[in-house]
This record gives sequence, structure tokens and C-alpha cells, in this order.
Amino acid sequence: MVSATPRPPTRSTLNWHLRTRAKAPDALRHLLVDISRAGRDIRYAIQTSEGGLSGGSNQFGEKQLKLDVLADQLMEHYLRESGSVACFCSEEHDDIVEIDPKAPYSVVFDPLDGSSLVDVNFAIGSIFGIYKGSEIIGRTPREQVAAGYILYGPRTIFVYSTGDGVHAFLLSDIGEFILLQEHLGIGDTAKNFSPGNLSAIHDNPGYKRALDHWLEAMTLRYSGCMVADIHHILSKGQGIFSNVGGAKYPQGKLRLIFECGPFAYLIEQAGGASSDGKVSLLDTTITACGQRTPIVVGSKKEVETVVKLLGK
Repeated sequence: MVSATPRPPTRSTLNWHLRTRAKAPDALRHLLVDISRAGRDIRYAIQTSEGGLSGGSNQFGEKQLKLDVLADQLMEHYLRESGSVACFCSEEHDDIVEIDPKAPYSVVFDPLDGSSLVDVNFAIGSIFGIYKGSEIIGRTPREQVAAGYILYGPRTIFVYSTGDGVHAFLLSDIGEFILLQEHLGIGDTAKNFSPGNLSAIHDNPGYKRALDHWLEAMTLRYSGCMVADIHHILSKGQGIFSNVGGAKYPQGKLRLIFECGPFAYLIEQAGGASSDGKVSLLDTTITACGQRTPIVVGSKKEVETVVKLLGK
């Protein structure tokens, strides 16, 4: 008699994990696998392509690197190939790009976070969030059905959640993502801090108070790549990341839709907390693709402390 339960593979692959542990719907499972394939190709492009400017600018007026454009093209290729994407919103496009209005999911992504660090060989990454349906504007990050990132460092790591914990996979020598760790967790207290937009301390007294508080007893861990800094929190099981407003960037420098929303989803899935200084980032309504937001994420008690210091 043939067993009804499939025999587990010797090593748990991303596809197997999505099917048997996350029990993701087939269309979502295939979409996440396609995004991981895009990440595999982006990793190869990082290792083999030239850096330098492409000659263009993204929707925010930021100079585009060749790798930014290439990473965006690779991600778009796999999203279109999946057959499951109604539309997508990318940091490298001026507006939402429609693919197939009848498809089940919409995707938001930053194809290459930290790309300015390529020439110094620091870790960089890709960030994504997935929504059900063909609408993105008017939603909140809490409505994501999946979120994740790909970290391109000494090892290439794919991290995702579909609402049942946060799980990490390592890219093998043969191009397969293999389970590295299930159910990443974040403790309530933090030992490390990662402060973005630190120049804001000169005109944001609350942020200066937070920095002084951190400097008294905590260790600085900041790379300049949000993916790497958030991954540090998830892999160490504690820490706090912040990027809040000052005179130049009143709402902080980071975008809700591509960066803060997906990471808020992951951090809260891992037992941490997120805030824009007032409410959870998961409850912030998306009004535009380029919408910026303050962000404080990480260990719950430390997020609560920093929000109080910011609000004094």
C-alpha cells in the first residue's frame, strides 16, 4: 500500500517547507519560489556584473546603479513568468505596474536595498511583500499574506513568513534554498541598536534622547543596509532598528510599502514589535507608492521605551 503522506526529503527545501509546513496555497507557494529564483539570479549578477551608474534615476530622484536596474528587471521577469501576479510596485518604477488583473496576488519590492554598498563589498539584499488581490493602495501591511527578504552576504539567505512564524533558508551550491532555521524569534529586551538617519538627532530631541539611552548600555550594530541590520536582529534574537524624521526627512527616509511594511510583518511574526512612533506599522494605511514613514522595530520592551522617548 502506498503511504498517503509524502516522505520528507533528506534536506527540507523552500518548496517543501511551503507545501508541508506553511501549507501555503499553490499559487502563493509557486510565487515565493519564483521570487527565490529571482534572488538566486540577482546574487549571480552581484558577483559577476559591473557596478556604476545606469544613467537614470528612480521615482525618488535617486541615481540608479546598473545593479539596481538589473535586479529590478530580474524580479519583474520572474513575477511575470509566475502567472500569479496582478500587479507590482517597485522602488525603481514611477507607478504600479499592471500584469494580469485577474491574477490572485500583488507584489511590492525593493529589488536591491543597500546597493550603494556594492563597491565596498558589504552585505545587501532584496525585500518583498505580497498582498491578495489586485489592489495595493488603501491596504495596510497587516493585510500582507507573505513577506520576506533575500540577504546577499558571505552566504545567500532567503527569509519568509506567511503568517506562521519566520523561517530562513540557505542557498546551496547547486542553487537550491535549503532550510537553515525555523521559527526565528526576538526576545523582549535588546542589547544592540541600529540607528538610521542619525543626523536627525540635531533637530529631533526625542531621537537624541533615544541615542543617549542606547549609548549608555547597548552595542552599535549598523551596516547601512536595512536587510542586513534587520537580519542581525532576527538571527541574534534581539535588537532594535530605527529610522525617524528630522528637518530634511520629516517622516524618515524609508518607504512604507517596500521596506517598512514587509519588515514590520516579519518582526511581529517573530515576536517583536513595530511602531511609527504612535501605532504599529502594520496598521498604517498605504496612500502612495513613495510614502515614507518613521520606523522603530525590534525587541518589544525596547520599542516601547524608544517610542516614549520620542514622544516626550
